[in-house]
Amino acid sequence: MMRFLWPLALFLVLAGFLFFGLRLDPREVPSPLIDKPAPAFSATLLADPGRRMTRDEMVGKVWMLNVWASWCAPCRDEHPLLVDFAKKGLVPIYGLNYKDQRSAGIGFLRSFGNPFTETLSDPDGRIGIDYGVYGVPETYVIDRGGVIRYKHIGPLTPEVLAEKIEPLVRRLNG
Repeated sequence: MMRFLWPLALFLVLAGFLFFGLRLDPREVPSPLIDKPAPAFSATLLADPGRRMTRDEMVGKVWMLNVWASWCAPCRDEHPLLVDFAKKGLVPIYGLNYKDQRSAGIGFLRSFGNPFTETLSDPDGRIGIDYGVYGVPETYVIDRGGVIRYKHIGPLTPEVLAEKIEPLVRRLNG
């Protein structure tokens, strides 16, 4: 009789893990980079491959990094929100064109508008890997000291901008 209870107990434990795992929100994946310095980078600009930009150029100001690609359907959904948010002028938004062809990224911005202060090119995904990008789009808020204070996985929504990002940016700038 005992030998039949062990498989049953193991099944119940596994079912419990599955039950609780299915209730988790994949957008709430904790990032090990929160409250840590943003990874250093040196990247060419999407519109001007002859110029480079580094993370250290942003130290001293609060800024957002939005990771996107022209081939990303959720990025197209999110993009009008970024354009509107950029018009508020609350925080400079830097784009990271992730694993994309330069011409496709430039065409995307020409077609849908350019909310970015500058757009960095990351054709091989190295910068994205350093930032722990799971997929596009992803958005980070980085403070004046170069520390990541917030990460959002997936497309931004009006609620996320109004309830999380705007208050955080105002607090960090205050």
